[in-house]
Amino acid sequence: MRSAGRGMWPGTSTPRRLTVLLLAAIGLLVCAPATAWSIPTDPRVAAAVEAWKDQPVYVDPQYAVTVNDEQVRAMVERIGRSDTRVFVAVVPSGAWFQEKGDTAMLAGWLATANGKPGIYLVMDGGTTTGVDHLVRAYSPRSTYGGSRESMEQQLSKYLEGVRLNDRYEAEPARTEPLPPREERTYTPERFTVGKAIGNGVGGVFFGLFGGAVLAGCVLGLAALVARRGGGRL
Repeated sequence: MRSAGRGMWPGTSTPRRLTVLLLAAIGLLVCAPATAWSIPTDPRVAAAVEAWKDQPVYVDPQYAVTVNDEQVRAMVERIGRSDTRVFVAVVPSGAWFQEKGDTAMLAGWLATANGKPGIYLVMDGGTTTGVDHLVRAYSPRSTYGGSRESMEQQLSKYLEGVRLNDRYEAEPARTEPLPPREERTYTPERFTVGKAIGNGVGGVFFGLFGGAVLAGCVLGLAALVARRGGGRL
């Protein structure tokens, strides 16, 4: 018969067992890698990941009029000629969304939520921003399309800048904001009477020295002219 205060683990009291479970849970949370649940909930991310189950290009309803099915097929065909996986999300972005204008971070959210290695691109019709995720590659931060370039041409322009090479590290895409830039501060030099006098004396010295040199040159030139002309100064 099981004695009171004992459970599945013989010789371990209930409070102690709960403490062990709590510590184990904390350890899992600390050591667990970044996964889809660690990124903000965003309808653009959820919709793109769902669409990517069928094809590598997702178009937000806001762009459904400007990016038609023919353009999507051309983009899918271009992706098919790439040497690595490419996932494209044509979605709105900017400072008024959760990423606060950090479109590369939005691409990182998409990559982490999708969970597959590859190049992840966010396109808005004029700018293509991308990140490489768990692939040995270099990818441009952004490329810009002309007013007459199709979405397939803009996609090709970006992919032409992607470089696959084993010397690159296969790292996960960034999902957190960049640290703020350190502002350089300048401490003005403290004013002292000695420094002021020193600066003033130095200025006077160089002024007098320069004036004397200039006067000597003028007098020498005048004397040379006088000698040649037989005259006197």
